[in-house]
Amino acid sequence: MSKKFFIGVAGYFFATMLVAVVWHMVLFHDKYVEMGALTRGEPIMPFGVLAIILQGIVFSYFYPLYYKHKGGGHPLKRGIEFSLFMGLTVYTVMVFATVAKFQIEPILDFVVLSTIFQLLQYTLVGAVIGTVYGRSTN
Repeated sequence: MSKKFFIGVAGYFFATMLVAVVWHMVLFHDKYVEMGALTRGEPIMPFGVLAIILQGIVFSYFYPLYYKHKGGGHPLKRGIEFSLFMGLTVYTVMVFATVAKFQIEPILDFVVLSTIFQLLQYTLVGAVIGTVYGRSTN
């Protein structure tokens, strides 16, 4: 694994943590509790950290392949494009599967807040990944 790979994983981790902590624990914590989306008094942080690290590994591993497949291009644009595409899978689980499994009300509020969060997260993460790798995919 290259140095860029590890920097990409770290970048993914820190960008995601920044957005997630501010969004879920500061700005909208009470709203998520009120909707029934946060039912655990204290989150089990090691599981959240593990999820983010694993996502970062996947993103950092596959981005260079995507960049080459697309024939290069502006790294920032390609990074965001890649991240939004990859994030779509996580989005479906975090939003639609969550409301399917848990008693969250009102559903529309949860879907809107979660959609905005995911767009922010994956736009920022994509910018970071694209910047880390630049025009080089090594």
